[in-house]
Amino acid sequence: MAQGNRPDRVGEEIRHELSALLAREVHDPGIGFVTLTRVKVSPDLQLARVYYTLLGDEKAHQATEKALLRATPFLRRMIGARIRLRRVPEIRFEFDKSVENQDRIEQILLDLQAERARQQAEANPTDPADPMDSAFAEASADKLPDPKKSEDPR
Repeated sequence: MAQGNRPDRVGEEIRHELSALLAREVHDPGIGFVTLTRVKVSPDLQLARVYYTLLGDEKAHQATEKALLRATPFLRRMIGARIRLRRVPEIRFEFDKSVENQDRIEQILLDLQAERARQQAEANPTDPADPMDSAFAEASADKLPDPKKSEDPR
């Protein structure tokens, strides 16, 4: 039988409780600035994959990963006490790489934009540096009447 959106609702509740627990109850110095991005719960509610991001370098990432692994049994017990479920799902923490991918795509787009601007500047060295100024000048020139063609009705 299909569960509908129940796994999504349970996942959101688990994310809410885990973020509160990590902020207030877990006092492990290895857990740095962790942000829980999403929780995906299996359709049978037996497994919860918790995706997280953090600030820091690779060393901080490894320390946080080990600290979260150490805290998992405590967190699962606390989730069982706070959320009414027949069986508390197994919790697995996974680093969320989607934020890194978004940053990488954004950097590629910025590089492409800079490359286009550089190519346009090389092709038209006399044009103004701001492409909006040239677009505005072209639009204004189209709207102004030509003084040679206009006849004075006097």
